[in-house]
Amino acid sequence: MSTAADELGTSPGPSGEETLHQPSGPQGSRPANPRPRRSPLRGLLTRPELGSVVGALAVFVFFALAADGFLRGSSLSTVLYASSTIGIMAVPVALLMIGGEFDLSAGVLVTSSALVSSMFSYQTTANVWVGVGVSLLVTLAIGALNGYVLTRTGLPSFIVTLGTFLMLAGANLGFTKLIDGTVSTKTIADMEGFPSAHALFASTLTLGGVGLKVTVLWWLGLVALASWILLRTRTGNWIFAVGGNQDAARAVGVPVTRTKVGLYMGVALGAWISGQHLLFSFDAVQSGEGVGNELIYIIAAVIGGCLITGGHGSAVGSAVGALLFGMTSKGIVFAEWNPDWFKFFLGAMLLLATLLNTWVRKRAEATT
Repeated sequence: MSTAADELGTSPGPSGEETLHQPSGPQGSRPANPRPRRSPLRGLLTRPELGSVVGALAVFVFFALAADGFLRGSSLSTVLYASSTIGIMAVPVALLMIGGEFDLSAGVLVTSSALVSSMFSYQTTANVWVGVGVSLLVTLAIGALNGYVLTRTGLPSFIVTLGTFLMLAGANLGFTKLIDGTVSTKTIADMEGFPSAHALFASTLTLGGVGLKVTVLWWLGLVALASWILLRTRTGNWIFAVGGNQDAARAVGVPVTRTKVGLYMGVALGAWISGQHLLFSFDAVQSGEGVGNELIYIIAAVIGGCLITGGHGSAVGSAVGALLFGMTSKGIVFAEWNPDWFKFFLGAMLLLATLLNTWVRKRAEATT
């Protein structure tokens, strides 16, 4: 027996909003009044990442002219590395925002992931890969708990994830001091399995004489995976649907609870990858790290075209937002400006990108 969800599927339109597939006429014929096709230019103007792409091009040209050495291979490698460390988290955070929620615990969850991996391996004297596996399970469980509590209680994601943020921040510091006696973990650089884990999470690849951190590959891989999920799978349809109108999505059979729990677990997966990079880059972890980074991830997603209200955005846009962050943070250094101005530029980019995205969206809706 078919349901409404089987007969009417949802899929993201050019602007990132869900649309319904109407059943065709008899024997697969076209509907009587087909919707007029949009021009390619109008379709481009409705893309959620348009504002961030324009902004990224402007920032790139600006620092190419203002900062000596910005276009050197080593400088661009540094920019890509800074962008990737933000982008790995900005991608799943963007998917969560498209689904209508956000996560204030994402920053400290990165540190929690690294701490679990390090302390479990050190205290049990096990191969570090055992700690990496335990960390993955613990991190995913925290993400699933966030989503479960959110959907079961109906509380706003702000309250749920703020509570998780505070608990994790306290646990990170408390457990580290309890187990290791200090605010940082013991080094695990001499433990079995460390070289191979370092190669996967923190190595540097040499391309054309320029070093490229492996995090850039993780970042690009996550962007490709997230884009495929959003644009080519039923799960992507569900994400746009629950972000656009949760009640309507539930009415046509979208599994709202499962979708939101999965989105929070996606953020947890990104936190695990970032946490392992943090650990195997420095072989020890400071328990107080990560506080405040959740805002950077959200900013990157918003600059990339995601709306706080949900139902709109793209994985590519979040990647461009992270790239903007990387270019600005390192461009200021290369230009030898006072780095205190960085947050000013970041705030200006956030406002300008949001205003541009809102203006483009309204223009597109007015001409539809």
